[in-house]
Amino acid sequence: MSATGLETATRAEAPDGRALSPAVVVLSGVVGGISATVGTLLAVAALTGHAAGAWVSPEALSPGLVGAAMAGVAPALFTIGRARVWEEVRSLVLPLAIVLVGLFTVTLLNAGSLQAVRGGPLFLALFSLGWVAVLGVLALAAVGCLAAQYRRRPSGTGTAGRRPVAPLPAWSKPPLAVLGSGWLGIGAGLLFLPAFWGGLLPWTVNRADAQGLGVWALALGVGVLGSLVEDDLARIRPALGAVPAVAVALAAVLAARASAVDWTSGPGAALVTLVAGLLVTGLSGRWLLARAVRAGEGGTP
Repeated sequence: MSATGLETATRAEAPDGRALSPAVVVLSGVVGGISATVGTLLAVAALTGHAAGAWVSPEALSPGLVGAAMAGVAPALFTIGRARVWEEVRSLVLPLAIVLVGLFTVTLLNAGSLQAVRGGPLFLALFSLGWVAVLGVLALAAVGCLAAQYRRRPSGTGTAGRRPVAPLPAWSKPPLAVLGSGWLGIGAGLLFLPAFWGGLLPWTVNRADAQGLGVWALALGVGVLGSLVEDDLARIRPALGAVPAVAVALAAVLAARASAVDWTSGPGAALVTLVAGLLVTGLSGRWLLARAVRAGEGGTP
C-alpha cells in the first residue's frame, strides 16, 4: 500500500468490481427497517417469557432468538448504501438473501403451525399472516435484486486482479474456518433434518423452530466463510458491523431465558462457544481494520 493511507487506497480501488445495484441498497434498507421493528418485538416478547412468533412454539426462546438475530443485523443493513461496489457488501447481502428465501420456505413448509391456522390470539394470528405476505414479497425481491446485480459487468481489473487492502491475518483463518463450518453444519442439519438435529438442541423446539433457527445458522456460516473468500477486512466492513451485534442480541435473549436451556449438556457448551466466537470474530475484525486504517494514515507501507 502507498503512503497516502488505507482510505485513499480503498477509494482508488473502488472501481474494481461490480457497481452496486440501487435495488440492493433499497432492499437492504427496507429489510433493515422491518428487521429492527419485528426483531425487537420478538426479542422483547421472549425476554418477558412470551412466544410471539409467526408459528406456535413450545418455548419462548426460539422465536426470541430469531428476533434477536433480526434486530442485531438491522443496523448493518443501513450501511450498505455507503459501499462503492458489490464485492464490499456481498458477504452480508448473500446471507440476507438466504434468510429471506429460507424463512419464507420454512414458513410455507410449516404452514400448519402458523398462529392463524392454529387459532392463536388475534394479534398473533394477524401477525402470522403479515409475516407470510411480507416475507414472500421480500424473498422474491431478494432473488430479483441478486439477478440484477450479477447482470452488471465488473469494471477495472475485477476481483481476480485486485490486491487486498487489508488482508486477513494468517492466524485468523483456521478459527474462522472452524467457526463458519460449525454454524454452517448446524444450520444445514436443523434445516434438512429437523427431527434429529432439533432433538439435540439444549431446549425444547418443534419442527418450525428447528428449521427457522437452521436458516439463521446457515446464513451465519455462509457469512463467516465468505470472509475467508474475500480475504480483505475492507471488503467485509458491513458484515463486521453485523456479527458482534447479532452475538450480543443472541446472548441477551439466552441470558434472559437461561432457565430453559440445559447448559450442562454438550450442545449447551457448543452454543456458548459459537455465540462467543461470533462476538470475538466481529470485535477482533473491527480492531484489525481500525489498526490497518491507522497504519495507512500514518504512512506505513
